[in-house]
Amino acid sequence: MAEIVPKFSSSVKLKYVKLGYQYLVNHILSFLLIPFMLGVLLQVLRLGPMGSSLWNSLNFDLVQVLCSSFLVIIIATVYFMSKPRSIYLVDFSCYKPPVTYRVPFSKFMEHSRLIHIGNTKSVDFQMRILERSGLGEETCVPPAMHYIPPMPTTGAARDEAETTIFSAIDSLMEKTGIKPPDIDILIVNCSLFSPTPSLSAMVVNKYKLRSNIKSFNLSGMGCSAGLISIDLARDLLQVHQNSYALVISTEILTSPNYYKGSERAMLLPNCLFRMGGAAILLSNKWRDSARAKYKLVHVVRTHKAADDKAYRCVYEQEDKEGKVGINLSKDLMVIAGEALKSNITSIGPLVLPASEQLLFLFTLIGRKMFNSKWKPYIPTSNKPSSTSASTPAAGLSSTSSRRPPAFRRACGGVQNDTPPLRQHVVVFALV
Repeated sequence: MAEIVPKFSSSVKLKYVKLGYQYLVNHILSFLLIPFMLGVLLQVLRLGPMGSSLWNSLNFDLVQVLCSSFLVIIIATVYFMSKPRSIYLVDFSCYKPPVTYRVPFSKFMEHSRLIHIGNTKSVDFQMRILERSGLGEETCVPPAMHYIPPMPTTGAARDEAETTIFSAIDSLMEKTGIKPPDIDILIVNCSLFSPTPSLSAMVVNKYKLRSNIKSFNLSGMGCSAGLISIDLARDLLQVHQNSYALVISTEILTSPNYYKGSERAMLLPNCLFRMGGAAILLSNKWRDSARAKYKLVHVVRTHKAADDKAYRCVYEQEDKEGKVGINLSKDLMVIAGEALKSNITSIGPLVLPASEQLLFLFTLIGRKMFNSKWKPYIPTSNKPSSTSASTPAAGLSSTSSRRPPAFRRACGGVQNDTPPLRQHVVVFALV
């Protein structure tokens, strides 16, 4: 049987038809304004000498001219003062652990067998999770997790925090040339490890930051804490002009909450989380627009804590033996999907061009009024932006961006909380 070859000419024609439609709808105001201006120009040309005499006959009073000028100046001032400040992502840096911290699957499972002696079910369960997790053979864990059994002490947790955070900040300062006194806002987020003094105070002490710095330490907010920090930094930069905001996002594995029991739902975090951190420099200074990698466009936030299932889907608790850990509910992915759906619905009108919104509206009206079997229209956008999606359990992101993968991991775009109390969509446009 002869193979049926698709007609590429027709598909190419449809492609150009859609591109023409998008260009027409997205520039409809320009197309309407141009004929109007041409009509005014032709009318003036038709008047000829009468037009100049008509202009000369108009008498302008000095008071009217001054009042009109002041009115224009006041309107322009109010417009520019009420306009939100542009927020730029100047640069970022991710912590890269040394080779000695790597934990391939074979080493992880060997340690698991030695720790869970006689409990083959827990060992087999962890192996299945690792195979389906998408983790590579070069992921890393802190030194305290290499012991048998692990030694998650407070001192070891502080050492891990200092190593991760300070390395990322040093790399970022080297890239950007910024000095510690230049930093006006500091935001540090870490979900499970919240010591006293705080991690933000640790950074202030290490780099001798200014005494009037605006410092914040976020904890207990799970995988989306990094994006919540971006949201907080944006709000602060809208208030404080000509400022730099340093955002540090990490998760400390060597915390007292490291689970040492055998409950399956509480063993998941041990299998899925790995060592890492990122430092991000945000600015609202106009001169940084030339060297910035991204410009912050939208932040959309949805809160799901009112739902009991969402509130308890990722829950810190003790097991039957009194061992503390993080319990991941089986409803986690369903709840994360619902939150993601709500956020995509909210972010769509903000980022999609008018042409795509019109096609979606016409399709929706047709399905409601004429034929419910019509295939729903899936909007697409060619606008360059950085977005990502992640689940709270794994903390893994699937991204779509033209920028380096390191930034996608560091600052994503769509991410939900642990528990999914807050669902974020952050859109960074390429500068």
